[in-house]
Amino acid sequence: MPAAETIRPDWLTETPVRRLMEALKAQSGGAKFVGGCVRNAVLVVPTTDLDIATIYPPEESMRLLEAAGFAVKPTGLAHGTVTAIHQGRHFEVTTLRRDVETDGRHAVVAYTDDWAEDAARRDFTMNALYMDLDGAVSDPMDGLRDARAGRVRFVGDPRERIAEDALRILRFFRFYAQYGRQALDPTGLDACRAGASLQARLSGERVRSELLKLLAAPGAGPAARAMTDAGILSPLFSETPDIAALERLIALEDEGPASRADPLRRLAVFLRPRADGALERLRFSNADRDRLTAMMENRLQVSAPPHALRAWLYRLGPERFTDAVLVTGAIEELAATEVSGALDVVGTWSAPRFPMRGADLIKLGLAPGRRVGRILAEIEEKWIADGMRGDRARCLAWARQAIDIEGDET
Repeated sequence: MPAAETIRPDWLTETPVRRLMEALKAQSGGAKFVGGCVRNAVLVVPTTDLDIATIYPPEESMRLLEAAGFAVKPTGLAHGTVTAIHQGRHFEVTTLRRDVETDGRHAVVAYTDDWAEDAARRDFTMNALYMDLDGAVSDPMDGLRDARAGRVRFVGDPRERIAEDALRILRFFRFYAQYGRQALDPTGLDACRAGASLQARLSGERVRSELLKLLAAPGAGPAARAMTDAGILSPLFSETPDIAALERLIALEDEGPASRADPLRRLAVFLRPRADGALERLRFSNADRDRLTAMMENRLQVSAPPHALRAWLYRLGPERFTDAVLVTGAIEELAATEVSGALDVVGTWSAPRFPMRGADLIKLGLAPGRRVGRILAEIEEKWIADGMRGDRARCLAWARQAIDIEGDET
């Protein structure tokens, strides 16, 4: 493939990068950078992962890399992929391939040494870019022009690409959210709409990853609106997405003090009012599941007086309080000034420490057990209601009073 142009990203001169490419004989055509790292270098946006395509079968790649001092893990041998590790850097190295058989989820591949065959099986033209060790970019699918124009376009026939892997439907909208600067490609959109039902066979983990990446992207609102209008998510979730609430949340995040795009929060609003099915479908970690559940349940009066907001902040903590304010604001269609006023509490007030512990109650004569926890919780609630102003002496006095009252009742 002739070079379309030459670029020199900073990472091209890094020692681990050059050592890896030299091990794979890049200077004689044995390997090239491929996909996202080349696309991002062309667009001059940050790159975190470097992917390499090579003509060598994975076993030979492993031998060459290990001989050069790299640690190598066979992370995806079924698809020709190994991971090379050096000085804390991870590189995915994949043998050139062509699809032999696909079922919408998995592909059976055959290795090749034909770069054009490898390019033809990739998803979007902007991802079918290759670059050698000198920075010369090869562009067999006209991906440079599409990338710079902000146009997400499938390689070849979109319906064939989607039939090979239905996750490409979500990726089409995710790349539009990340890089799109033009209207969605109509041919690609029609193919996504026609193949939407194929997504039902995708694993929850793959769907979750793509959705969260989409919702974190700069163009999340327009992309989610396009997906909703096209019915793309219907095969995945029984809930009807609340696109209007999501758009309000994005606007509040953009205008709020020190707020930021949070894909998990956006997902909670997008899939309301009930997202129980989504929690099961997307197989979240326990921590993310707990946070999503809290966002569905926690509502507060955003216009409440400062002392009430401080009480909520104390009970929920900064992250959950911010979630509750923004989610409530988006769902109840509150003004941005009202929401930002409540969020100001997070930056201007630090919660004091509750001045009592269970050991204090035991010293007052209570036997260890549930009663200690119950009375301690009662005292803490009284302390919160008092504006969290009470010192240790006042809390101890409340504790003695609570113990005496319980003693009288028994």
